[in-house]
Amino acid sequence: MAYYLAIDIGGTNIKYGLIDEAENLIESHEMPTEAEKGGPGILGKTKALVESYLEENNILGVCISSAGMVDPDKGEIFYAGPQIPNYAGTQFKKEIEETYQIPCEIENDVNCAGLAEVMSGNGQGAQVAVCLTVGTGIGGCLLINGEIFHGFSNSACEVGYLHLQDGAFQDLASTTALVEYVAKQHGDPVEQWSGRRIFKEATQGNTICMAGIDRMVDYLGKGLANICYVVNPQVVILGGGVMGQEAILKPKISGALKDSLVPSLADKMQLEFAHHQNTAGMVGAYYHFKQQQARRN
Repeated sequence: MAYYLAIDIGGTNIKYGLIDEAENLIESHEMPTEAEKGGPGILGKTKALVESYLEENNILGVCISSAGMVDPDKGEIFYAGPQIPNYAGTQFKKEIEETYQIPCEIENDVNCAGLAEVMSGNGQGAQVAVCLTVGTGIGGCLLINGEIFHGFSNSACEVGYLHLQDGAFQDLASTTALVEYVAKQHGDPVEQWSGRRIFKEATQGNTICMAGIDRMVDYLGKGLANICYVVNPQVVILGGGVMGQEAILKPKISGALKDSLVPSLADKMQLEFAHHQNTAGMVGAYYHFKQQQARRN
């Protein structure tokens, strides 16, 4: 049987597994990224994965989702933050194709997550979809008729840098911002708090945690509304670890959006939470691989 090797490179972990020709993710694993070793270290780990799978499997292609800004046509990273040193310029496609003679495609991880949702998740069939991942920062992507909109220089939808009245969107509405706010209000070191702890204590009546969540939701509503006014999406899909708290967050974010949107927009837009969750990067990398290969051939 033939498979596709899907690899999702994040700042903390690399997830990887096999997808069969019927589009089923049949196995999933992860290992530490060791981001401090930089681009050469990550490329080395990726090539080692390819080698190990090629020994026992018929691999039709390598499908990569990665943090950082990606040029999907060249198949390389062109910008990355300081969390992964020397990552910009890493040529995944060239290195893997020339070394192993199998096709490789790479795309940004948030774009992959959005593509997964539109192809087989909670945005399936949407003509215009916005997908946001809320975590350390806030990443975004725009999909039009099942295709990722990259913009002129492959930098579209970098929504974390949007300017709100009180600062950048991701500095106000990310999980990082929530944790920092709650820790400061308690007078505790940031390390003592996490999103999981905040939501747990909020349900137990901790008023500071409740206020922190409401603050995050208010900023999310404002930032999302600004995006919606520009692109008029059919569906907005929210992912990232903190969005696992859907029962608490969905009614709050829906209310915040309605407060910031005119009815003609709010009434015709769906708010959904990500279906694929931890596998979104791998699944989306597979769909991107198939789309890119169809364009190239």
